[in-house]
Amino acid sequence: MNVTADADGLRVDLALARGGFALDASFAVPASGVTALFGPSGAGKTTVLRALAGLEPDARGRVVVRGEVWQESDRAVFVPPHHRRAGLVFQEPSLFPHLTVEGNLRYAWRRRARDVGARWFDDVVGWLSVGPLLARRPEGLSGGERQRVALARALAAGPRVLLLDEPLASLDRASKREILPVLASLEERLDVPVVLVTHSLSEVARLATRMVTLRDGRVEEVGPVEELLARPDLSHEPGDPLGAVIEGTVVAHDDDDWLTTLKAPCGEIHVRRVERPVGTRVRVRVLARDVSLALDEEPRISILNSFACVVDRIDDAERGEALVRLRAGEGEAAVFLLARVTRRSLRALGLAVGTPVFARVKSVGLEG
Repeated sequence: MNVTADADGLRVDLALARGGFALDASFAVPASGVTALFGPSGAGKTTVLRALAGLEPDARGRVVVRGEVWQESDRAVFVPPHHRRAGLVFQEPSLFPHLTVEGNLRYAWRRRARDVGARWFDDVVGWLSVGPLLARRPEGLSGGERQRVALARALAAGPRVLLLDEPLASLDRASKREILPVLASLEERLDVPVVLVTHSLSEVARLATRMVTLRDGRVEEVGPVEELLARPDLSHEPGDPLGAVIEGTVVAHDDDDWLTTLKAPCGEIHVRRVERPVGTRVRVRVLARDVSLALDEEPRISILNSFACVVDRIDDAERGEALVRLRAGEGEAAVFLLARVTRRSLRALGLAVGTPVFARVKSVGLEG
């Protein structure tokens, strides 16, 4: 049964002990948008996702999805998985091999809730561009096509929450390029919370608006992607570079120099030409390794992007390096960057918290 609660978004308070692992996770996110569960392998990300779907019956606690109580152990409330309106997509698409693509989608469509509109099936097919695949069987699809179909099937039933368990982990580079734009459009197309499990910072930067970071079964931080990705102490996999995310608006295109200019809270950002209309909001990712620091403004250099900042925090890094967090602007309009510099440079520039500097950004990658 479903019991009405006062929460509007997604509220999770769960505990689970299994062998040497203990989960104790509590967080709340709004009723729409993409939230990334981020952390190293073994942090408990997939366990949280499975518990949300009702696949961890030994988990104790409370789960509320848009006012519906799916679990409340103290009151013996536990909505079984098949009655939870949770769309679940795994690393490996679990499509029915004996059915065509259309058969897979119709199976979910027949199980839809009464409040799902009559046009929703056609809308999902069109949005995910699976119309040309409807007559085919799963074994004849590419990895990216299978994931698109798996996502379409999860959406066909009109879920109240969409749960994605590392949907890009098993894909090759070409398949990732195929499915990434689809996943990136989830926030603007869906009016339900989307929870994405990933251990990739680049996927978080591209796809999510919020992060829940986990380590050893516990929630460390909950907040906007722009804020948490700029944490120098963010736990991440080796080889996955740290960097900040900045949101800006396309204001101009320069056809001669093949550049696009974005307006962001920290100033204008110049990136390689992107085919986005003026007025479109996009994200850029600035890696810490691509930021250099100067005490004085030097306009006659080849680097196009330079921002006036203040040193906000300094953390030691490996191999004689330091991670410097920079703040451009004040209050809610503040933007944060990370710079990776040598400790020798840190001493030579006399950098300390509060030092005004100019951040020179050598390269900016478009993320959204």
